[in-house]
Amino acid sequence: MDAFFTFERPRTHMPFVTTLTLQSGDRDVLERVVGGIKHRAERKGVELRGPHAESPFDVSVPQSKRLDAHSGSFRNWNYTVYERRMEVVGHDDFARDVAGREFPDGIHLDVDVERVSTPGSN
Repeated sequence: MDAFFTFERPRTHMPFVTTLTLQSGDRDVLERVVGGIKHRAERKGVELRGPHAESPFDVSVPQSKRLDAHSGSFRNWNYTVYERRMEVVGHDDFARDVAGREFPDGIHLDVDVERVSTPGSN
């Protein structure tokens, strides 16, 4: 009796790299939030690259005195934005948890997910 066995080729795991970019005009609050994420990652054994400090940049925001387009304006509001970037390698649940958290006012989070292929995979 001839028997045919089918073998599935093992799938190559293609991890995701989630880039978390946090920005704030308040450097102290930003450092506390980033430090908290880093501490949680260390406790859970998550591979975390960073935090990387980007160069701060200045923002100038015009302020109208009234809502109509022809009214005068106040001096521009100027402030500095601080930025930290971290990459979470794999550990999608951890990255999803961080992205879904509530952060203090003034913290802006941008999330970018990239699928990384391993050598030899198609």
